[in-house]
Amino acid sequence: MLALSSAFLLAACSNGGGDNDAEGGGNGGGDTVELSYVEWDTEVASTNVVAQVLEDMGYNVNITPLDNAVMWEAVANGESDGMVAGWLPVTHEAQYEEFGDQVEDLGPNLPDAAQLGIVVPEYMDVDSIEDLDDQVPDQEIIGIEPGAGVVSAAEDTVETYDNLSDWEVTPSSSGAMTSQLGSAIENEDPIAITGWSPHWMFERYDLKYLDDPEGTMGDAESIHTMVREGLEDDMPEVYSVLDNFEWTEEDMNTVMLDIEDGEDPEDAARDWIEDNQDKVDEWTADAE
Repeated sequence: MLALSSAFLLAACSNGGGDNDAEGGGNGGGDTVELSYVEWDTEVASTNVVAQVLEDMGYNVNITPLDNAVMWEAVANGESDGMVAGWLPVTHEAQYEEFGDQVEDLGPNLPDAAQLGIVVPEYMDVDSIEDLDDQVPDQEIIGIEPGAGVVSAAEDTVETYDNLSDWEVTPSSSGAMTSQLGSAIENEDPIAITGWSPHWMFERYDLKYLDDPEGTMGDAESIHTMVREGLEDDMPEVYSVLDNFEWTEEDMNTVMLDIEDGEDPEDAARDWIEDNQDKVDEWTADAE
């Protein structure tokens, strides 16, 4: 517990999004809410939006980036009130098996929208992995960091499909992959990448997932909201908002793209809230 507390406090102290003053009315009364997240583009977007909504209700909100396992453990041990970053049933399977009986699962906030796959520009004349041949001259799939789940799935894909026997997966980094994608699209060159959604690249570019008849890239996942035990009794308003929080892939992509284009995450979240107040009102409707 001591090690977790130290890690949690260090992350909280270094996080620019914490200890923000509330901007709007509400019944929060200045109480502090601790939210944790894994520092992926998706979770930066969703956590900042939820934090802004709670701040507008009168709460002070600390948002703390943590490693996957530490994020789950923080909620399980009550050091974090909750998180909106639980990828299930596959990505966080191990963490859910370890901590699932110590947290409360409020269900998906992004149902069946999280997906891995082989992605190509829409202008390429191929629609299925089993039809890939020489459309990409180098016969390579550009990946992200070695060992990432989507890279491992792509490597399994290359081994499974007979037509990909001469293909290889080339790991790089998330930034390098999207940079190569952008350059290829600018010149309308062919390219195949390890893709996942939600991701801002689907908002910026016209892309498509290739059909995967062998299912090697996996099925769609949902992103779940998890809260600590006892939150409903301690902070019923916060619990209600987190329980009602649900949005779409398009919503998330909008916030992620604004952040990718250089906007501060808090400002991107604020802009989205101002443009989608009806949806936010649904999240806060049951708050006392």
